Amino acid sequence: MMYPYMTLSDDTEIVHSHLIEENGVQKVIVHFERPTDDGFDSARCELPEYRWVSISGYSEKEIKFFEDLIHSNAHLLYKYAANGGIKIA
Repeated sequence: MMYPYMTLSDDTEIVHSHLIEENGVQKVIVHFERPTDDGFDSARCELPEYRWVSISGYSEKEIKFFEDLIHSNAHLLYKYAANGGIKIA
C-alpha cells in the first residue's frame, strides 16, 4: 500500500509505503513521480538505507534535493507509514 505524502511545485508527487518488516528491519519505500509529455519521471528510495532502487528522468541535482528532503523527513515518513498514512480530517 502506498500513501500520499506531498506534492512539490514541479508536480512531483511523493508517496510512501506502509511499514515493511524485512529480516528484523523496519523499512519504508519512498516513491517520487512527475508527469511529463511522454509519461512520467520516477525515482524510488528505500529507508533506512537511503538506497535508490530506481531513477528515471530526474537529474542528479533533483535526486540530491530528494535525498535532503528524505533525510529531514524520515522520522515523519516512518510515523505515517506505521499509522497508515497521514490522517487529515
